Amino acid sequence: MSNNKLNSKGFTLVELLVSIILVVILFISFGTFFINYMTLYYGLQTDASNTVQMSQEIERMASVLRGITDINSASAYNLSCYGYFSPNDTYVSLIDYYVVNNVIYASVTPMTSNPPGGTPITSETQTYVILSNFYNPTGSGLFSYYDSSGNLLVAPITDQRIISSIGINLSTPATHNSQGQQISTTVTLRNRRISS
Repeated sequence: MSNNKLNSKGFTLVELLVSIILVVILFISFGTFFINYMTLYYGLQTDASNTVQMSQEIERMASVLRGITDINSASAYNLSCYGYFSPNDTYVSLIDYYVVNNVIYASVTPMTSNPPGGTPITSETQTYVILSNFYNPTGSGLFSYYDSSGNLLVAPITDQRIISSIGINLSTPATHNSQGQQISTTVTLRNRRISS
């Protein structure tokens, strides 16, 4: 009877090792699941933030481009034009949109008066970051250009007078899509004469 009492007390070494191994496996499984879940959550949160930022920036760009008075040069990743960058501007500014190292910039140079009489005040040029993580896997470009019939023009465009609308194509990387996430809009130019 005393032998049975000795054998029934505590765990054997094998039972203890099996219990420890099971607990470790459970912790590893839970930890892996938790890390994967948090990575997915933060990735989706980043994607959502990027989408909100792109929506805000495309609205700002569309507002500026809708009222431009003239275009100096137009290509897939560069646009130089005259327009009101701020609603409080007395005169148009020389606005240059361009992409360098996946960052979209806008350089804004105020004018002494509206063209053709005004000249740029280069000492007052300001450069703004429009989008810091531009991602363009399709190679469609930041801008696309259309004539008055809605036909896509091939950039660079030598005769800017035929441009009647401009497409803006913003995109950023995405955790769930190798093509990234994209927002596009087309703006009809309303403050300039168009050549047919």
